[in-house]
Amino acid sequence: MSTTDRRRRPVVLAAAVATAAALGATALATLGAGPASAAEVPLSGYELTWGIKQSYRTYVTGMAAGTFTATDGASQAADNGAFTFTGGAGTYDSTAHTVDLGFQGSLRIVSQAHGFDITLSDVRFDSAAAEITADVTKSGTTTQDVPLADVTVTRAMTDMTTKLTKEAADTLGSPGYEGAAGDPLTVVQKTAPPSSTPTPTATPTQSPSPTPSPTATATESATPTATATESASPSTSATPSEPAPDAPARGDIADGTLGWGVKQSFRAYVVGGVANGEITTSGGASQAADNGVFTFTDATGEYDTDADTLAASFKGAVTFQGHKGQGEGGGYGLDLTLTNLRATLDEGEGELTADVTSLGEKTEDVVLADLAAEGSDLKAQDDVITADDVTATLTDAGAKAFGGFYTAGTALDPVDLAVALTADAELPDDGGSTGGGSTGGGSASGGSTGGSSGTAGSTTGGTGSTTGGVTGGLAGTGSDVPVAALGTAAAVTVAAGAGVVLMMRRRRTEA
Repeated sequence: MSTTDRRRRPVVLAAAVATAAALGATALATLGAGPASAAEVPLSGYELTWGIKQSYRTYVTGMAAGTFTATDGASQAADNGAFTFTGGAGTYDSTAHTVDLGFQGSLRIVSQAHGFDITLSDVRFDSAAAEITADVTKSGTTTQDVPLADVTVTRAMTDMTTKLTKEAADTLGSPGYEGAAGDPLTVVQKTAPPSSTPTPTATPTQSPSPTPSPTATATESATPTATATESASPSTSATPSEPAPDAPARGDIADGTLGWGVKQSFRAYVVGGVANGEITTSGGASQAADNGVFTFTDATGEYDTDADTLAASFKGAVTFQGHKGQGEGGGYGLDLTLTNLRATLDEGEGELTADVTSLGEKTEDVVLADLAAEGSDLKAQDDVITADDVTATLTDAGAKAFGGFYTAGTALDPVDLAVALTADAELPDDGGSTGGGSTGGGSASGGSTGGSSGTAGSTTGGTGSTTGGVTGGLAGTGSDVPVAALGTAAAVTVAAGAGVVLMMRRRRTEA
């Protein structure tokens, strides 16, 4: 018996008990009522979607200047998204009510800059063992059935919670990943013959009883009908367009919001295992859940729909703090506040400015980004002017504000603008603000392992020299940078005593 078999057997037994309990007595009773046929039912046509961990993907394609290559039936979603493995086949145990599926496809993860070449293949999901396994090829050696994540199995088998294992941490190159939350896991049947509808599809526990699925489908199909009715209601109330003439073609802005995430990778970096920091909002600003984008409120300014111009200022502040204990007097090595944000548009082109306070020094009216809207026309509907997904490109002044973490010309998160032209105009819902609280705090997967070597990486990332020549630096990588992957270059930087605060202080002196 191999070491892997010895390890898996007690896990399988324990997980089988837990899975059976999670499935519920009703489902088990339904399944038990079926005819006593063969215990194992063959399954096919399944797909498994799992992103490993979002911050790891950001690290690989960012700081490590690496790539993901999915082949042989595997694929990756757009924008460095999750991975999907196809052709899933295996068995459903009608006695234990569990599934065991193997999937086609392989995923190769390569970074020449950080010296790793990893391939995952033969990905498997075992609901009894409640785990994801794969064959791992690393440094020319293949290890079979490596447990990558523990899974909290659910009936629907969609968006299941995962937790990375020690073996996954070893594979990915950072001890900080052990026990960290992985991306959610979904296992669904994509190709099923019509005759096999009662057999296990997305959830084996419900398969012998097809009634719940049509019921859920009927409910869902009814929901869009209600939604359509609701959406029709505002349109009828908006049909009389008498309020529009009440707002002149030019005048003062009555209210408004600006939605902007600064840059997603920067947010991930601040709260991740390298900076171990936090993000806070105040003064009327708020941040969406899950380290989301920021909303700035109470707009004032002027507009002119004939000239297609707009100038709006917004209340609220956002503060990014990280590398605690590495700044002057034991403070933060990264301490950046953006406030008094202002956006201008003139026939679709404009600027985003803010007052910037970095390490206690305030600079007003910094042009952070050049703005470019999809269209040049500014049109009011129900006395509200909106401009969504406005492109924001980092300026030279903005690059200096971020301590050289990003170079001028870097794409920032898009900007969403909505300004009310009258006091009674109704602004669109921003859809997810958290009311101005902080989402900050260190990432659970960062831990202490992101410490000194991560900080060293941030000092060199801006120049793209010792960590692989990635323009944009460490701040562009997201959180949870594997310590081992930083290698000798980071160790040399740490030995030299470099730190974020020194870099920022030096840049400030030279400016």
